[in-house]
Parts: sequence; C-alpha cells; structure tokens
Amino acid sequence: MKIYLDNAATTFPKPSSVYDSVMNYMMNIGANPGRGGHTSSLEGSRIVYSCREALMKLFNFDKTENVIFTSNITASLNMLLKSIVKDGWHIITTSMEHNSVLRPLTSLQADRDIELDIVPCSVEGVIDISLFKSKIKPNTKLVIMSHASNVIGSIQPIEEIGKICKDHNIYFIIDSAQTAGVLPLDFYKLNLSALAFTGHKALLAPQGIGGFLISDELNKEASAFIEGGTGSLSESIIQPDFLPDKFESGTLNAPGIAGLLAGIEYLNCEGLHAIREREEYLTEKFIEGLLNINNITIYGVKNPKLMTSTISINSSDINNAELGYILDSEYGIMTRTGLHCAPLTHKTIGTFPLGTLRFSFGPFNDIKDVNYALSSLNKILERK
Repeated sequence: MKIYLDNAATTFPKPSSVYDSVMNYMMNIGANPGRGGHTSSLEGSRIVYSCREALMKLFNFDKTENVIFTSNITASLNMLLKSIVKDGWHIITTSMEHNSVLRPLTSLQADRDIELDIVPCSVEGVIDISLFKSKIKPNTKLVIMSHASNVIGSIQPIEEIGKICKDHNIYFIIDSAQTAGVLPLDFYKLNLSALAFTGHKALLAPQGIGGFLISDELNKEASAFIEGGTGSLSESIIQPDFLPDKFESGTLNAPGIAGLLAGIEYLNCEGLHAIREREEYLTEKFIEGLLNINNITIYGVKNPKLMTSTISINSSDINNAELGYILDSEYGIMTRTGLHCAPLTHKTIGTFPLGTLRFSFGPFNDIKDVNYALSSLNKILERK
C-alpha cells in the first residue's frame, strides 16, 4: 500500500485531465507559442491566453496581460523582489517565511542599502497585527509574506494586513504557494500589489510552471529581470517594456501551462469550497486521532478552520527523521521530515534544528488514509 501525504510539497496524484492536457500538447501541438504564425503555434498561443484568463478569474483580477508565467513560485518571488526593490526601502516580512522569500531578501540586504524587519510570529505561527503596525516607518515600501505556513498550515490575516498596507501606501506581495487552489483569493479585496503562485501544489498542475499577477502600480517600479527573445519587437535589441513580454523572455513551458489550465478547470468544476470542506474534515479527524496518541506534540493552531491541511508533529519517543523513514519503508506512507526550507518557522515554533514530521492532505486523500496513518503511527510508537 502507498499513501501520499506530502501534498504541501507537491500534490499527487493530479486529475487525469491534467496528464491528458500535457500529453496532448506535447504529442499533438508541440509548437512554441508566439514564435510562429502557423496553426500549431497559434493553437499554443490560444492555450496560453486561456490559462491567463483562467488565473485572472480565479484570483478576481482584471488585466490578462499582467498575468506572468515563470517556472515556479521561487522564480516569481525572485523576479518580483529583485526587479522592484530600491535603495532606501524598508521592507517587512515575518518569521514564518519559506526560504524562497527569506533568501532573496537576505541577498538584497547584503547588496543594497535597504532595511529589513522580520516580524516574529506567535508559537502558533500567526502575526500580531499590533506588532506589525509598530514596525511601519516613513520609508516602509514593501510588505511580503506567505498566506499560510508550509510547516504548520497557519493562515495569516492577510486581508487586515492588506488594508493597513493600502492606508500607508505600501506595496503588498503574498506568497500563495500553500493557499492558491485551497482558499479563495481576491486580488483587489486583499489590496495586493502582486500575488505569486505555483502550479504544482493545490492548483494541481505539473512541476515547472508558476507565475505572478502584478498591479500596474508595482509594475512601474519594476525593471526587466531576464532579457531575451519574446517573439515581439524582434527588430529591437532592447527588451519590450509592455506586459507580459517584459517578464517573459525565452520559451514558455507550454505543456505545463496546458496542465495548469486543466488543473484550474478541475478546481472550478469541483468547487474550491467543496474541496476545502473535505480537507478540513480530514484535518480535523487526523488531529483528533493524534491527540489520543501518547507522547505526540502537535504544532500550530490545531483548528482546521484557521489552517490548511498541513500538520506537523514530533514524538518524544523517536526522532522525526526515523519516524518518517519507518512510515515510508514499512507502511508506504510518504511524509516530509526536517526543516522544510523554513528555518525561522522552526525557530518560531520551537523545533529548530531538528524540525518536524509533516503530514499534508490533498484533494485525493480520504478518511481511509487518515485512519491508516493514525494506525501506523500507533503501531510504530507502541514498540518504542
């Protein structure tokens, strides 16, 4: 038996329509969108445009050309940060960030004359609004943060943060790696300047496709990050400054975009609310079961309404790395151990440097998976 419980890393399996769309593109279309006037290239361009529209509707955005494709959310965050940040800026982030935010910010701090405040969050992984507001300075230009933790699933109050940013004329960027496809995200209601997304998690797409949505205001701050062929203005050796070409040099991952479009269509058909309800139910039952196992510590808010379906634990009887290995090798349960590319998160929740054992449910898990995981944990810990 194989049970996949590592959906916070990447969702698996994908809907069959995603696999079919990727293979159809590779086998029956194949051409490079925007790089030809023939039938296949035009068909590729139509799929790319349809995916931009689908993302625009998913995030309640209204500018198709401001939907940018990249290879993943790490590329998106690097592109956003390194193309907009200027000397003299003060930037605020949180202690719950993934290294895809922390490392670019640390690099910028070393290379440029900027100030960086990392606001400590509670042991449950939630930012204190009063503390956040106290960090704002006259030169605060950017707030960037994850919507939800990839370690303990805690959901940040980004709507409230967005209102504060709007009141202070601060750009606001969110890392939606753990929430795009899980929670409704409204670009304008949240007062966002940019939303970075990845396809391979809850949007149910293949690896290697991501992107971002960017406001016109933030785009004015940005310079081109990667320059090259765009299929437009080919007579010029200067990078186009219009969107999306400004940020999309080189060949797009068209099969990945076809898969992303199919993933979004699946979510629209099933309904985000329905998927969220099922995952909340699984999370609730899993936490209830964990609470009945001796010597287990559960981290975070422990309330399925206030978190994604990502749960981190430790046992006082066995190291999380060994426990994860036994679950995989003896019971076929795939989880994630260690620091999860989020060292400050583990310092915040008190699990640094050993980290945690992380379980994360997805749209294709069911209550049998929950019960089997709990039973397996019990059996392992009973013999310790």
